[in-house]
Amino acid sequence: MTTYDPPRPWIASYAEGVPADLAPVSGSLVDIVAESARDHPTAPALQFFGRETTYIELQDQIDRAAAGLRALGVGAGDRVAIVLPNCPQHIVAFYAILRLGAIVIEHNPLYTARELRKQFEDHGAKVAIVWSKVVGTVQAFPADLAISSLISVDLTRAMPWKMRAALRLPISRARDAREALHASVSGTITWERIVSGEPLPATHTKPATDDVALIQYTSGTTGSPKGAVLTHRNLLSNAAQARSWVPSITRGPGCVVYAVLPMFHAYGLTLCLTFAMSMGARLVLFPRFDPDMVLEVTQKNPATFLPLVPPIADRLLSRALEKGISLAGTDVAISGAMALPHELVVPFEEETGGYLVEGYGLSETSPVLMANPVAANRVPGTVGLPLPGTECRVVNPDDPTVDVAEGEPGELIVRGPQVFRGYYGKPEETEAVFVDGWFRTGDIVQIDDAGFVRIVDRIKELIITGGFNVAPTEVEQALRQHAAVVDAAVVGLPSEHSGEEVVAAVVVDGDEDVDVEGIREFARGILTPYKVPRRVFVIDELPTSLIGKVLRRQVRDRLLALTSGD
Repeated sequence: MTTYDPPRPWIASYAEGVPADLAPVSGSLVDIVAESARDHPTAPALQFFGRETTYIELQDQIDRAAAGLRALGVGAGDRVAIVLPNCPQHIVAFYAILRLGAIVIEHNPLYTARELRKQFEDHGAKVAIVWSKVVGTVQAFPADLAISSLISVDLTRAMPWKMRAALRLPISRARDAREALHASVSGTITWERIVSGEPLPATHTKPATDDVALIQYTSGTTGSPKGAVLTHRNLLSNAAQARSWVPSITRGPGCVVYAVLPMFHAYGLTLCLTFAMSMGARLVLFPRFDPDMVLEVTQKNPATFLPLVPPIADRLLSRALEKGISLAGTDVAISGAMALPHELVVPFEEETGGYLVEGYGLSETSPVLMANPVAANRVPGTVGLPLPGTECRVVNPDDPTVDVAEGEPGELIVRGPQVFRGYYGKPEETEAVFVDGWFRTGDIVQIDDAGFVRIVDRIKELIITGGFNVAPTEVEQALRQHAAVVDAAVVGLPSEHSGEEVVAAVVVDGDEDVDVEGIREFARGILTPYKVPRRVFVIDELPTSLIGKVLRRQVRDRLLALTSGD
């Protein structure tokens, strides 16, 4: 393995107070809440529809949930699935699983039955903590995937009692709101039973720093599930790197973090589940992004730190201006997952009086690799600077052992404490993304003299829409199941609203007119809504290589030409 230490020009561009490197982390993720509970026991840890949970109460719930899970047989190294939106039970479940030395596996609760099943087939967890709205989907899994302990969570039980009472009123509005949050289930273990017993003894063995903490699924280019294996060290390191990047934010009750991003996604998980808890912050939980709900909280507890994606920033700003509600006091907003338009940054910062900066990362890197400085020298159009302790090189994508000339475009490869261990159960795919200990991101970048990184292109053909990854192959496989579709190619086209939109080109059987909306409707029965093509184009044939591989880049160019007048 090479010991080559490349130059790090970006350190000179760091904001005041940001260190070049960090000391190696120790302990485990369970120490995060324990330390905040020790230092700020009565400070609010969680806020959910106005109901607050203090750090000492959160720690007690974690200890009780850990004991409840242990009684079900969960132990060190076991895999436990979480299928929950943002809610207090999600936080408790996450840390309770880790307290036992077990491994968390996060899932999108909006996935279709097929998408969820594919992930469960891959990781094989037999214990799952599931939102009541999704329980029926999990119970319908085939016998070989049967969950031995299915724990159901009623989100409404975490709400203030007045709100819960209002949801039970015999009026249509209350009924609709209740049905959006909860479904009646049977044949499960209730979450309340899990947390009802005595807390886990403090003497129970804690996980080690290099134990596996999380399997985080990433789409990859093949469309088959790939679980990135992340250790306590990886996630602790990334939280520490995030803290170091914002030295102006003081740890403790004055820090307020909004969880508007889903915590089942790597981005929301690290900045809300781990960074916020390590800051002793008030974490305001939103089960889904609703600008009116966010603005209501902003008037009393503006966000010190607000992780978001550009569409959320845009909708929040537009709604605030429309309603005449000030965003002042929103200190630092960090945007990721897609390009951040400068024309959004200027009015957002004028309205908040704070910063809106762009960052970059991948599930495989816990996920944050770089961010623009929270300072006047940030550079619009770039994803900023590598975080402390992160090493980067720009190499020839055809021979990643060779660096390109300074300032030239090439593939970004990285090394650092936040880089994952590999893909769960996939040694060959793991080997393919490492070269001499460096992780290949698959992204083509340029790094300027000051160390700012600009994304030029992606080797990987993932489509990033609204902050979520969509694997073209998965969507193509769904479209080919339609009786009229002979072949399909799926690409991402630029979108003002979501970064990219999923678009399909299909070849159909016969000359008859094809209902493209019918094809989209068919896809909705198989795919999560954000994966369904926004537009479907019928073409005569797909461009292919000599070996018959569809050339998606040519498809994209053709569709861009077709839509250039839109």
